[in-house]
Amino acid sequence: MNGRIWVDRRGHIGRVLFALVLACAGFLAIVPAQAAERIKDLVSVGGVRDNQLVGYGLVVGLDGSGDQTTQTPFTVQSVINMLRSLGVNLPPTSNMQLKNVAAVMVTADLPPFARAGQRIDVTVSALGNAKSLKGGTLVMTPLKGADGQIYAMAQGNVVVGGAGARSGGAAQQINQLAAGRIPAGATVEREVGSDFAQSDVIRLELQDTDFGTATKIVRAIEHAFGFGTAEALDGRTIAVRAPADPSDRVAFLARLQNLTVEPDVQRAKVVVNSRTGSVVMNQAVTLQHVAVAHGNLKVTVGENLAVSQPNTPLAGGATVAARQGQVQIEQPVAVIQEMKGAANLSDVVKALNALGATPMDLISILQALKSAGALRADLEVI
Repeated sequence: MNGRIWVDRRGHIGRVLFALVLACAGFLAIVPAQAAERIKDLVSVGGVRDNQLVGYGLVVGLDGSGDQTTQTPFTVQSVINMLRSLGVNLPPTSNMQLKNVAAVMVTADLPPFARAGQRIDVTVSALGNAKSLKGGTLVMTPLKGADGQIYAMAQGNVVVGGAGARSGGAAQQINQLAAGRIPAGATVEREVGSDFAQSDVIRLELQDTDFGTATKIVRAIEHAFGFGTAEALDGRTIAVRAPADPSDRVAFLARLQNLTVEPDVQRAKVVVNSRTGSVVMNQAVTLQHVAVAHGNLKVTVGENLAVSQPNTPLAGGATVAARQGQVQIEQPVAVIQEMKGAANLSDVVKALNALGATPMDLISILQALKSAGALRADLEVI
């Protein structure tokens, strides 16, 4: 009898534990999992970056849409210097009226590990008052880095995506005509040195500072390559010990960058653009229970024309017109609305939409909610 009771109780306990396990499993299924991302999308390799190049040049061959030389004297000076370098000497007092030439700024990005002879794209932008660069050709232009050294030479036909036409006083234009691109328009002449293969340690730099994400990346690297391979120096930098052989190092980084990590949820933040009225918030934003009243103040300024006439026709007076200003202030009654606490982004959006406020009013409401401590997020105004 006692044994039967013990068995029944044991079976009952087992059924209870089984039910608890199912309940926990159902709860875990409801909670959304953080999506895993590749380390390649979370970090960049220290020292492996682009370098900006800039140069000044001339675009020739325009169909009368170049700079007006009377307003851009530097264009004429540049043409004189270019012709002098080609063996054509002009008198300093020569007054050239050019319509087919435009002074331009040429910019490009020099990719990491670029070698001499490699071709890169360039962007050409009008510097003066040229109406269009369509159909023009960029004359050989040196591109310099921040150190003043020449790293590439650019030349080629400018490709402009826009179109325009003028006739008399009418004009029609589609897209921008004062800027264009030259695909593979520059040749790399100088290489940028890199210590990628020199140091025993490679630094991985997180795009966003986060101690939790840095710790997870270190654990993922050590799980794949062994304990002691990676070390988090701070919330943004991770030092990784890589093979000394260049070929092995490249294969090591290729495998490392494809490892997946579930990054920590970023801090709750609401970004407000006061100029456009845009409001953007991330998924970590929460809202506490609060009551909100928001009223609009409306001021109307007008002017009426009043006419004053003499009382009698023979009084000798004159009819006078007088302007009378009117100012009217209206302030609708602000209704206090209750906003329930919101534990996720969807509930926060529903609570704010229930107020029926305009985007500009919503900015003021969010600032007041932050001051009252009801908005659990950082508020950034741009």
